Amino acid sequence: MRKHSVCAAAAGLAIVLASTARAAEIKLMSSGGMKVMLLDLTTPFERATGHRVTATYGAPGTIRGRVMAGEAIDVLVFPAPNLDDLVKQGKIVADSKVILARSGMGVAVRAGAPKPDISTPEALKRTLLAAKSVVYTDPALGSPSGTHFAKVLERLGIANEMKAKSRLHDGTSFNAELVAKGEIEIAIQQISEILPVQGAELVGPLPGDLQLTTVFAAGIGTGAKEPAASKEFIKFLTSPAAAELIKAKGMEPN
Repeated sequence: MRKHSVCAAAAGLAIVLASTARAAEIKLMSSGGMKVMLLDLTTPFERATGHRVTATYGAPGTIRGRVMAGEAIDVLVFPAPNLDDLVKQGKIVADSKVILARSGMGVAVRAGAPKPDISTPEALKRTLLAAKSVVYTDPALGSPSGTHFAKVLERLGIANEMKAKSRLHDGTSFNAELVAKGEIEIAIQQISEILPVQGAELVGPLPGDLQLTTVFAAGIGTGAKEPAASKEFIKFLTSPAAAELIKAKGMEPN
């Protein structure tokens, strides 16, 4: 989507929201896969409503730990299975769950570098074995992409060969940033977390049935201090105008 189209969509978001009498501060927590989309949507939401969104982003395991420890949140944006677990734990209001978007996994290299062949599982295997270094998110952090890619390596039969040249990222930034800096040759992550990184370039999605589509959902915390404003924010995130911005970030809106 061209820049003027994105701006037009952002302007349209203000139209779908009604003004409220009292401005609220909404405490948002989200896994990193939705960070770029949420950053773009938060500003027009705040302008349209007068509310303020205070956001915390991190790896799913880190966010889950904070929620389970009792940290109060108004809105959680999370991979759907992880959010469902927190519903069972009594941390998220069950009937507040709304599906927001879907995102596939991709492979990135430094901008200008030759794009390796990843068109088939066998091609991906050859590319990974030939690479000097690879980065993906540490599975221990509860990242869907990191957990899945570790399984991909096992399925391809190269888990042991890849150990010495794999870097497990801590989830504090985008994996492709290490590729852009020239520190790592290949990055694996959600496509939505590759596209915004200047200096990195998307090679393509993981091939065939090696792909993982992560479904992201939003829910309201059971201890939310601003439930009404939180509902308004989630409604905003599912509006047709928001869908245009979600598409622009490489995700499929619900």
